[in-house]
Amino acid sequence: MQGQAQQQAYDRGITIFSPDGRLYQVEYAREAVKRGTASIGIRTAGGVVLAVDKRIPSPLLEDSSVEKIHKADDHIGIASAGHVADARQLIDFARRQSQVNHLRYGEPIGVETLTKTVTDHIQQYTQVGGARPFGVALIVGGIENGEPRLFETDPSGTPYEWKALAVGADRGELQGFLEENYDEAADLDGGVSLALEALASVNDGSLLPNEVGLATVDAETERFVQLEDDEIETHLVENDLLDEGEDEDEEADE
Repeated sequence: MQGQAQQQAYDRGITIFSPDGRLYQVEYAREAVKRGTASIGIRTAGGVVLAVDKRIPSPLLEDSSVEKIHKADDHIGIASAGHVADARQLIDFARRQSQVNHLRYGEPIGVETLTKTVTDHIQQYTQVGGARPFGVALIVGGIENGEPRLFETDPSGTPYEWKALAVGADRGELQGFLEENYDEAADLDGGVSLALEALASVNDGSLLPNEVGLATVDAETERFVQLEDDEIETHLVENDLLDEGEDEDEEADE
């Protein structure tokens, strides 16, 4: 009983390390990320691709209200996995920092600079009493000095740079798929195809356009672009990933 009481003490105290050097609340925040639907980021020679599984729980829900990809600045996009409300707070913070940089220095903020500013903010919530860590992981992708950059933020406040990554549900399977199929020399369309194929690999091999979010940041234009459902459907058809149920429903409507 005494050991259990000690465990609960470390469990509840965000600012207290356990004897083996763990912060349990941070680990619980990571578990919250795993419960969120998957998000994928891929860095290619032609730019950055962000793709998310939006999974609509009810036909009565407006598809557009499920937001997992956000524009942080003209040249930076962010995808999230975990608690949506926590993600919105961090994305609003990132947008403010981007604007501050524009006003203060007269130039766009760097992708790495923005990521580390956000992770510094996240880290503060791992050592302040009366607060809890953010239960969300972000994928921050954009163009910096003409080069595509891709970062992950962790609930501990640690930034990681990746060539391709997945966060959220099925991370192990998705990461394995990306490791096997990633091509560093691929163009932007190749990155889109890989992202959709990865999502389909954990969704019975097919996807619905309204249940996928997709955005790109082109290295030439340095512009964030979020794709509409009809554009996503075109990519799904080209890669033979469109859910057959979608076609059957359309035929029935006709």
